[in-house]
Amino acid sequence: MEEMSLGPNGGLVACFEFLLDNLDWLDEELGEGDEESLVVFDCPGQIELYSHIPVLPTLTKHLQQHHSFSLCASYLIESTFVVDRAKYFAGTLSAMSAMIMLEIPHINILSKMDLVKNQITKREMKRFVDPDPNLLLEDARKDTNQKFWKLNEKVVDLIEDFSMVSYLKLEAGDEDSVAAILSYIDDCLQWSEHQEPRMRDDDEGVRDEELEG
Repeated sequence: MEEMSLGPNGGLVACFEFLLDNLDWLDEELGEGDEESLVVFDCPGQIELYSHIPVLPTLTKHLQQHHSFSLCASYLIESTFVVDRAKYFAGTLSAMSAMIMLEIPHINILSKMDLVKNQITKREMKRFVDPDPNLLLEDARKDTNQKFWKLNEKVVDLIEDFSMVSYLKLEAGDEDSVAAILSYIDDCLQWSEHQEPRMRDDDEGVRDEELEG
């Protein structure tokens, strides 16, 4: 960053652009792979990589075309965002932008659910899992200057028109929560369709005995 006089975000963008100029290195690191392999790309949270510039979309297309990868994007926002509705809807708009830019199967996750257990009821949480745009209007009428009301109404219209974003809840200490999300990812990747059906040897023996009898 010092050498190029860039800030943290600019430096990160420059790193990704450098990666795109040297995808042969990435190809070599990934190797051949196989249908049993699962590769996880833990991406940084800077939203401009997904919504402002075509860095990640270019990378995903390369992985699909040159490695025949089945891809699934998992977009995480912290569940604490639901306490601040403006922040929650900003995150929802960012998720929608990333979904449109990446053009691959996509799930959205509210992470760290244990942090809000005592701050919000299950009934209220349902309005955040499937975003209820009226939450923004309700909040705006209370605390926002009237000159922003029309802007908030347009944001609500946008979310309703696209109707793309919903969330899965993730609590790291809850095995069922983790298993449910892994199941959704498997479905997005169509992982089970690539698995060869396997028959246990003892099952085969039982069937042979039944046929002989």
